[in-house]
Amino acid sequence: MTLRRYLDQRLKLHHLRAVEAIVAQSSLLKASAVLGITQPALTRTVQELEEIAGQRLFDRLPRGVRPTEAGNLLAAAARRILADLRRLDEALDRLQDPEGGTVAIGTLPVAATGVLPGALTRLTVEHPGIRVRLEQGRTEELLPKLASGEIDLIVGRLYEPASPDGFPREALWEEPISILARPGHPVFALEAVTLEALRRYDLILPTVSQRVGREIEALLGMLELEPASSMRSSSYGFIREMLLATDLIAVMPRLMMAGDLLRGMLRVVPLPVPAPRRPAGIIRPRDRAVPPAGDAFINCLRAHVVEIGQRGLTDITPGHTSTPESNRTGA
Repeated sequence: MTLRRYLDQRLKLHHLRAVEAIVAQSSLLKASAVLGITQPALTRTVQELEEIAGQRLFDRLPRGVRPTEAGNLLAAAARRILADLRRLDEALDRLQDPEGGTVAIGTLPVAATGVLPGALTRLTVEHPGIRVRLEQGRTEELLPKLASGEIDLIVGRLYEPASPDGFPREALWEEPISILARPGHPVFALEAVTLEALRRYDLILPTVSQRVGREIEALLGMLELEPASSMRSSSYGFIREMLLATDLIAVMPRLMMAGDLLRGMLRVVPLPVPAPRRPAGIIRPRDRAVPPAGDAFINCLRAHVVEIGQRGLTDITPGHTSTPESNRTGA
């Protein structure tokens, strides 16, 4: 006999928020902190959910919890429902203030410190009523949120998907791995930068994601620079201070330091070998349009990218003003 669950009558929003948080955190303790409730209260909510669903939703592990198949089904539905409610809230806001609205942006780390600040500054000036919600992460973490509607678009490096995924990708600029140094660094006094000259200086490298790390290591291999004795840090502020105060040179995605490059506080050291291409841009939803606030942000991002391209900091992807219906990364 089929169990009648009456989900439309028994499920409440706090149930959906709870299962979403638990799956995201893989821990009742961490999820309770995110939700702002006690762990015993969250445990009672899970018990209510499992009674409503008629199935176990989570397996208890020595450290944390793991969703069952039923738990994953409920969490996916919870994300979609809560995302729909957020979009409804934003649509109601637009009725009250047509010049306002909210855009939820997923951003990769390099874009978060590179092109995003300038684009958001422009957005604030041109559209002061628009609110922005940012979420930083890796592409594989952000794509499910783009699919469920939790975020409206993704900004950053465009990696080739392992298989076609249906998300339209639009390349706008390049994020080359470069060598950076202070303007008064001795390397800029050379008539030509050679591999031998570069090997005289110690390195400072960013602690970055595995993908970016591999690209940095590949360039170091091309330049025959030895990374073993280099200094590493996850703090861009620390890297910046070390570059400004010493003769260290950094090997990193150039636009991580876009602000200092635009202000002339740092310079790009000419490479004696061509750097591999690293296209970057936006990823759109595959089954819905970007909201008006998102379109306004994209226009500001385009304008900012053109500006930094004119300053020589990045190559602008030809034809970037169009939106190709493609799920592959290309120029």
